[in-house]
Amino acid sequence: MGILLTEGAPIDGTASILSMVLVYAVLIGAMYFFLMRPQKKERKRMATMLAALEIGDCILTTSGFYGIVIDITDDTVIVEFGNNKNCRIPMEKSAISKVEKPGENA
Repeated sequence: MGILLTEGAPIDGTASILSMVLVYAVLIGAMYFFLMRPQKKERKRMATMLAALEIGDCILTTSGFYGIVIDITDDTVIVEFGNNKNCRIPMEKSAISKVEKPGENA
């Protein structure tokens, strides 16, 4: 208890500002490595996956439906769902979460 009540050497103003800047720099660096950097990697992986998308690929949508790509335009794809050949739905490429090539084993 006596340690808490004793006065130590006064802290220099520049030393406290420098330590505060150091703490903020460490926090910003940690945020970058734990939040922003993995998100950037994931966006890059999704962009390369969608760029390699071809007609006949089996896809999984973000809503959980499996389908086959029938046609591809700039930002949309037409997907055929199920065994019913009349169920063709246009959707945005951003709704695709996974792509499997026809000859690829899962």
